[in-house]
Amino acid sequence: MSNIGVIGLGAMGSGMAKSLRRAGHAVHVCDARPGAAEAFAKDGGVACASPAEVGKSCHVVISVVVNAQQTEEILFGPNGAASELAGGSVFVMCSTVDPNWSIALESRLEALGILYLDAPISGGAAKAASGDMTMMTAGKPAAFERCEGLLEAMAAKVYRLGDRAGNGSKVKIINQLLAGVHIAAAAEAMALGLREGVDAASLYEVITNSAGNSWMFKNRMAHVLKADYTPLSAVDIFVKDLGLVLDTARASKFPLPLASTAHQMFMQASTAGFAKEDDSAVIKIFPGIELPKAGR
Repeated sequence: MSNIGVIGLGAMGSGMAKSLRRAGHAVHVCDARPGAAEAFAKDGGVACASPAEVGKSCHVVISVVVNAQQTEEILFGPNGAASELAGGSVFVMCSTVDPNWSIALESRLEALGILYLDAPISGGAAKAASGDMTMMTAGKPAAFERCEGLLEAMAAKVYRLGDRAGNGSKVKIINQLLAGVHIAAAAEAMALGLREGVDAASLYEVITNSAGNSWMFKNRMAHVLKADYTPLSAVDIFVKDLGLVLDTARASKFPLPLASTAHQMFMQASTAGFAKEDDSAVIKIFPGIELPKAGR
């Protein structure tokens, strides 16, 4: 049994913490929301009051927060983990961030004697809970050695993409390019069907059994059919992630016309008041359609 820290108990982080607990580790958890850590610890584990408390107790700390700003806060802010992590400990960063920021973070932690894994994740809350998600990892061999068995406890697929930080985050934003474009295209297709008077359930049945299907169409348009916009991944996540995609491409003057359009669609949905709704709510930007109602 090892003392492993998980900071951030959202849709993905809570599932990852549960997977580690199932694997027999003593999981120390922390979350900004009052009561979230205590609720997890009721079934086993240790609730910590701050990231510093997690860092003091654990030789591996896994961060599953929203973005680079929150990662900075849990590491270097008041009661941050970096001040308490022992030399040779590993910080595993699972957020979607600017690859250049991740590369710089490795150097900053290295100066403190802390190892680093650039390890974004994908697969959704259900796969995180079952230990079947995907991890895109990059870091020094010593960091991987310290995390032996831990990554596999959380993920069915662990890809090692390099011996320095950066490639994990680069591959993740490319994945997010595709995910965002696919959701936007799925919403556009369903919206056109509704505009043309096609029954939404029938359209869903046909498309999910035809060549035009995608994983995102099948998954996200099911939310639309149920009129359930409870955020598993919110509209503003893709405002952020596609923004990172475009920032990366802009730096090398690389054109991304589809990603740019999808980003504008999520921006429009966000400013229209749907920022915190499920990302399938991007369909609400289309005029002149009647969306399915709950209970139908």
